Amino acid sequence: MQWTQHPVISATGLFTPAETITNEELVDSFNRYVESHNAEHAEAIAAGAVAPLTESSAGFIEKASGIKARHVLSKAPILDSAIMAPRLPERGNDELSIMAEIGVAAARDALANAGRAPGDVDAVLCAASNMQRAYPAMAIEIQQALGIDGFAFDMNVACSSATFGIQAAADAIRAGNARSVLVVSPEITSGHLNWRDRDSHFIFGDVATAVLVEDAALAPAQHWDILGTRLKTAFSNAIRNNFGFLNRAHPDSTDAPDKLFVQEGRKVFKEVVPMVSALILEEAERLGIEPAGLRRLWLHQANAGMNRLIAQRVLGHEASEDESPTVLDRYGNTSSAGSIIAFHLNNRDLAPGDEGLICSFGAGYSVGTLFVRKAG
Repeated sequence: MQWTQHPVISATGLFTPAETITNEELVDSFNRYVESHNAEHAEAIAAGAVAPLTESSAGFIEKASGIKARHVLSKAPILDSAIMAPRLPERGNDELSIMAEIGVAAARDALANAGRAPGDVDAVLCAASNMQRAYPAMAIEIQQALGIDGFAFDMNVACSSATFGIQAAADAIRAGNARSVLVVSPEITSGHLNWRDRDSHFIFGDVATAVLVEDAALAPAQHWDILGTRLKTAFSNAIRNNFGFLNRAHPDSTDAPDKLFVQEGRKVFKEVVPMVSALILEEAERLGIEPAGLRRLWLHQANAGMNRLIAQRVLGHEASEDESPTVLDRYGNTSSAGSIIAFHLNNRDLAPGDEGLICSFGAGYSVGTLFVRKAG
């Protein structure tokens, strides 16, 4: 077979946890915590030494984010107002880790959708916002569990990890270092969310996605040509998580909230929207693509308002649900997996020749754009 060294997306895969938390369930738990906290600190609150906590509501959450529900791997402890964090028992070193387990499930789905066996794959990239451990690499564990003979490595660019991973996979194919690469994004975001913070306790959900990037000569007839990719980063403290092996604290510690997810939401909105819009338009111009002619935008699923504005700036009009589909309402923000879920669930109806954009953005700041065209 003559290799083209032209990378394409052959298939995608998805693992969705069975358990779901609705806004109403989340609010009930959060408000019970608020009531307990305010009662415990009643004297200090009355004296003005401690600020009382404010209750949340399902309406507030949906208006702020567009989220109505999210999937999680550990529902009961999150909704327990005395815990309010996932509880995933540690597994022995001879057992498959939970992050690898859900990554393998998504990878197997992608392989099945492409008609591939693990032996056909040369490399695995585990691209996610947080890794379960520092080493051995999660990607190597996933590689081992799948029975892939090749190489594997982890990478983290927070919410842009998957799109950055796809470019890395595409570059490996262009360089002739691999012919088939799995980009796996297991996102257990419930583990780094502060479920006691009113402004962010509703944001994240758990999921895993996989993208099979291959040389065009290997690809099934129904695939997506990668027309071009563009990445950009700019350092910002507006979204941050300080937990790490050099800077640790127990996630339940009330004196270390920055060891969990923290953000300045309004600042992020103000700074990221123009950055993302400009990068998309610049790359479209470089590729000779008319933005208004894009059939569909699969955007990062973090905030419905951000997506509406970015889509409007790219397309030149307010996008319909068909032009810019949303999965945020039922999945929540799943970090790097969000745009891939949107693509996975909303691409089969497009016709050969239709062009679209997969785009992620988030902490860093980081932006990853991926222009694709349906083949067939």
